Amino acid sequence: MHPGLRPIDDDLVLRLIAGQFPQWAELGVERIASAGTVNAVYRLGDDMVVRLPLGEGGAPEVVMEREWLPRLAERLPVAVPEVLGAGEPAEGYPWPWAVYRWLAGESPVAEAWEEPVLLAQDLAGFVAAMRSVPLPGAPRAHRGGPLASLDASTRAAVEELRGIPQEGVDGDAAVAVWEEALRAPGWDGPPVWLHGDLMPGNLLVGGGRLTSVIDFGCMGVGDPACDLFPAWNLLPAAARADFREALGVDDATWIRGRARTLSQALIALPYYRGTNPAMAHNARHVIRAVLREG
Repeated sequence: MHPGLRPIDDDLVLRLIAGQFPQWAELGVERIASAGTVNAVYRLGDDMVVRLPLGEGGAPEVVMEREWLPRLAERLPVAVPEVLGAGEPAEGYPWPWAVYRWLAGESPVAEAWEEPVLLAQDLAGFVAAMRSVPLPGAPRAHRGGPLASLDASTRAAVEELRGIPQEGVDGDAAVAVWEEALRAPGWDGPPVWLHGDLMPGNLLVGGGRLTSVIDFGCMGVGDPACDLFPAWNLLPAAARADFREALGVDDATWIRGRARTLSQALIALPYYRGTNPAMAHNARHVIRAVLREG
């Protein structure tokens, strides 16, 4: 899906485990099907999971998770990945990697909700807890900067989608939502802790309730609007309102959050439409949800 990705197979993972964690060498590995684009994910035995960056860009994220997740875990209301082993380059594999405890659950699917209002409340509780984390020295979140930094790429994506009429994206309506957000006040408070990538594939649910949040590779501090993504990439309109109310989101932050979510979807759709059906499907869902609301 991206240039420069490194092939990873079962044999490589087994050799890395045997060389660095011999206590787990007899456990089997099984690749987990995923719409993720940054890491290969393998189940290790019954109780662990191995994540290995597919490209150089994912390596700093593994290192960051190894440093910060142990410090964040006790401050959050749901389970997050627990680092059990810090893998290092070996066997011709050039980047850091990690072994985590297995977290049970399923990723939620937009339009297939069991308890959307309860899920909205759970998500709001997680986002609020992240915002209240007092840990200093945090990295800048991958998506935490000014909205204007996304202007050129967002407009380019709209123009690209105008050239794909079968996608049916109303480019004028998308630009109107985007420009409204650019006119809205920016965040003028202190940066807050963010997960930074609250996509459905990074959430785990059981019985309709949020049980775990995974993949913290985009975490850091920035504009709180960046963690409003589930309002449009997952929740139905009624539960979206509950999510907003539970977080007490003001109009300007809501408008920025909606535009950031739309921007990500507009950029993802032409990029992934031929390579990653799950990402493209969710991008279409976001565009529909935002343009209906906006």
